[in-house]
Parts: sequence; structure tokens; C-alpha cells
Amino acid sequence: MSSFKVRGGRPLNGTIVPAGSKNEALPLIAAALLTEHEIILENVPDIKDVRVILELMASLGVSVRQLGKNEWSITADKITTTELDESLFKQVRASLTLIGPMLSRMGEVTCPLPGGDKIGRRRIDTHLLVMEKMGATIDHNSREEKIHFSLNKGQMTGASILLDEPSVTATENAVMAAVLASGRTVIYNAACEPHVQGLCAFLSGLGAQISGAGTNKIIIDGVTSLKGGRYRIQYDYIEVGSFISLAAVTGGDITITDVFTRENEYFSVISSGFHRLGLEMNRKGKDLHIPGKQHMHVKSDFKGAIPTISDGPWPLFPADLTSVIIVAATQARGSIIVHEKMFESRMFFVDKLKYMGAQIVLCDPHRVVVVGPSSLFGNEVVSPDIRAGISLLIAALGAEGESVIHNIMQIDRGYENIDRRLQALGADIERRDS
Repeated sequence: MSSFKVRGGRPLNGTIVPAGSKNEALPLIAAALLTEHEIILENVPDIKDVRVILELMASLGVSVRQLGKNEWSITADKITTTELDESLFKQVRASLTLIGPMLSRMGEVTCPLPGGDKIGRRRIDTHLLVMEKMGATIDHNSREEKIHFSLNKGQMTGASILLDEPSVTATENAVMAAVLASGRTVIYNAACEPHVQGLCAFLSGLGAQISGAGTNKIIIDGVTSLKGGRYRIQYDYIEVGSFISLAAVTGGDITITDVFTRENEYFSVISSGFHRLGLEMNRKGKDLHIPGKQHMHVKSDFKGAIPTISDGPWPLFPADLTSVIIVAATQARGSIIVHEKMFESRMFFVDKLKYMGAQIVLCDPHRVVVVGPSSLFGNEVVSPDIRAGISLLIAALGAEGESVIHNIMQIDRGYENIDRRLQALGADIERRDS
């Protein structure tokens, strides 16, 4: 098991470029199944989850070629099997997004039950609802733990679909299933996240008829075929939030490039929690600058009440940033509640922060109270998932002394070459492979 050896307690300074969005790249790769023509994706993050999905595509007979750094060509002119490889499928939760395109293209698909981060119960019922509404028959082999989807009429049928939760991956599955379906599909309670908008923009560029992306009602009029195309994946706003937390915890002077190259509402959403902690951030052209050596103070609610940072579906504070905002809050003077509403196990990593000196009270599986500022010190910890892993790495970089972080495969799943990129900012971090 690989690990990071970190010597912390020093400010990190310099400029860092956010990688392409993991959460956008994964469904876009799956969407390449919808056309026989070549798809070229730029700014694809070089991370474990992406490599697994690309390998899964290749196992289906799809041509997958790397054209250059962070650039891939995918051509699904031949699909040789409708059974998704179990060992690959279970490694990445976003493998679920292959169901819609495979059903649309091949009329059937068999997949195992999904894996992914162990952060609580993660339903697949919404995905099943979508496929049934659009004409699929679903058989579950409980002995083999596999699900078989097949189309009664050989083609997806447009439908009016009310999602029972604004699931990102279920929305993406519904959109991809609908673009080649007969008739109109209306998705109510759709997810609005930037990567859902990116998927819709990508498919529209291939000839799909989609309106309402970025709202909770998406309308798709099915077309007979899609062409090929080229698309550049947008920056990962979760990475941007992670680097903001890094600056807050280490006291460093950090510039994050190209944050403002697209619509500014992305930044306004991810920055809201950090502003509540009293962190100063400045826009410099397209870049975001976080000045060093700040003394953060939590901004209390009316009459001095303890404030709350709550996550929720976009445009509320992203659930994937709750872990890193907790680490940042350990360095702000005052008390704050962080309420993670979506997953009942994500908060359990805070025990590891407490081992490092953080003053945190776990109220219940969804809420913590953070009291700061805390002096952090090095310790030996294990990364349980992607976001907790980067949070522990940030804490280790701000802590006095030496830390060892085990199971860093979890961090590598979502953050491209993170050790080398942080070393460029002055981090003393060493990757140790066992």
C-alpha cells in the first residue's frame, strides 16, 4: 500500500493550475458510446478513476487512444460485448453512467452492483426508475449480484421522468439514454451541477437536442444519430476548493489559475463556505489569489449565534467540499457547524483530524462542530476516501512535525500527480511505494 510522508508546518506559496474535472470526464467518456464516430476529449485528468473507465471502455471493444498529455481519442464504431467487466465496474461509482448509453446503442447491458467510496448508502433506485420509464426491463440476479437491462421495443422511448432525488449520475444517465430515444423526454428534479451542464453542452455539440441544462427541468428531443467531435473538459471546481483550503491551512500565498475562464457562478458557490470562515480571496484577471498569513475569524450569525455550512444539490455548497471545509475551519477563530446532509458516513474521518489536534465534536453522522484555531501536529493516518484523503493531506501540510498518510490510492483516484504539484509550491512530501 502506497503512502505519503509529509513534513508540514510551512506555508506553501506559488501558482497552481487546476486539472480537468473528474466528475465531467467520466460521463463524457461513457457518452462516446452513443456515436460510431471519433470523439476527442481534451484536458482529461490523469487520475486512477479515469484510467479505469477508459480500460472499461476498451474491454467493450471500443478504440481508446491517447493522443497527447491529457488528450484522448475514443471511437465506439464496434462494441463487442454487452456485459460490463465486474472487476473494473466495481472500482468506480461513475461506471453506472455506461448503462444509459449501452442500452441506447445495443438494446441491452449487464452490469454488477456498483462500488465507489464508502461514505454511506448510495442508492441506485433512481437509475432503475429512469431505465424503466424509458422502456427497459430489469432483471436482478441476486445470486451473482448482477443486473440485466433490456429494451422491449429495441429502442429507448421518450418519457416524462420525475427523479426521486436530484442525483447527478442518474440525471446524466437519463440525458444520455434520451438523446437517441424516440420522442421527447422531460426530466424533472434534474441535477444542475456544472458537470451535468458540461455533458449537455458536449452532447449538443454532437447534434443532440437538449434544453434546460443548468435548471431542474431538462428537455431532450431524440435524434436518429450523433456525429463525432472535440470537447475540452472544464476545470475541476472541487480541486479549486481543495487548493483554497490548502492556502487557508498552511497560511500560504497561492494563486489558482483560470478559475474565471467560465461563468463566475461556479466560484461564487464554492467560495461561499470559505467566506464564512473569514478567508480573503481576490480575483486577478482569470486567476484567483489567496493572500498568505491570514488570521481567519468565523463570521457569526445574528446575535453571535454559531453559523452553519450546509451542503446540498447545486447551487448549494458542494458535498464533495465538506471534508476540506472542515479542515480549513480548524484554523479559523470561532465555532462553526458543518452539516453534511447526503452521506451518513462521510464525517467519520474527523476522528483522524482529532488525532492531529483538531477540536471537533461529531454530533451525529451528519454534523460536526469545529472550534478553532487548533494547532495541528503530525500523525499516522489512513485515507478512507478521495475527499477525506485530500483533507488529511492538507492537514498534514499545515501540521507541525511529520505525518504518514496510508492508502493514498484513494487520493490518486481524484487528484492528478498531487505530490508533484504540491512540491512545486514548496511542500515537503514524499511518495513511498510498498
